[in-house]
Amino acid sequence: MARMSGKVAVITGGANGLGRATALRFVQEKAKGIVVADMLEEAGLETVQLLKDAGGKAVYVSLDAVNRRENQSMIEVALTEFGSVDVLVTAAGITHQDYLSGDKEAEVKMAIKRAQEIENPAQGFIDGSLEEWQKVIDVNLTGTYFALQAAAAAMIEQGKGGSIITLASIAAKHPDAGPTPYVVSKAGVWMLTKKAARELAPENIRVNAIGPGFIETHMTTIFEIAPPERVEETLKSVPMGRRGLPIEVANAALFLASDESSYMTGEILHPDGGYFTD
Repeated sequence: MARMSGKVAVITGGANGLGRATALRFVQEKAKGIVVADMLEEAGLETVQLLKDAGGKAVYVSLDAVNRRENQSMIEVALTEFGSVDVLVTAAGITHQDYLSGDKEAEVKMAIKRAQEIENPAQGFIDGSLEEWQKVIDVNLTGTYFALQAAAAAMIEQGKGGSIITLASIAAKHPDAGPTPYVVSKAGVWMLTKKAARELAPENIRVNAIGPGFIETHMTTIFEIAPPERVEETLKSVPMGRRGLPIEVANAALFLASDESSYMTGEILHPDGGYFTD
């Protein structure tokens, strides 16, 4: 099919994980162009090559999510290279201050720390540092805000609307789904999505969120090192009994980016296997 025909998409955090999966899915649906915005140049260029190998057109742009000017620059690149900005996906995000997408060793260390916090949650809450709090809030919430501002300005200037998709998390609605700064930041992304949806609807700009559950990415490395009995216990809370796949999140993004969701705004989709039922 060609559900992205004629559409240009900018994807923050597009170098790895859910961002890369979404970019590939968009190319499969004949996107006009993809801007892969990420701080990881090597992985970003690798993703661009994968997109080109799949028959798509793509460029990489360096992005520090918390730099407002760089968020504006990535939009300018889309306009220069492809002539428009029709879709924004904000997949840039971190679980902790040392998170680096694709760095499995760092994720293993964090998973061990997280397991310790689960054993003693009160101590983990009390010991939380300002640096950790600020870094996670900055990247996940402030960075999303900057990206939305830049994309919305371009979409309004174009005068033909657009679709903005934020990557929230099941943690936006479930306090046990991650460390304190992470769940708070994702709850903020959810409310930012709702607010932006209300403000931008008159411009025919739709703003929706995706709140994934436990997906097979580096962010859920804890599943690979935790005791089998703990993994089994956790998966019991997921009615479908398994972690999701990146493609299952990418398919949700495709729906929200396409005209199939033309009357949806301010909503959050949960590819989570039934973990959260509201």
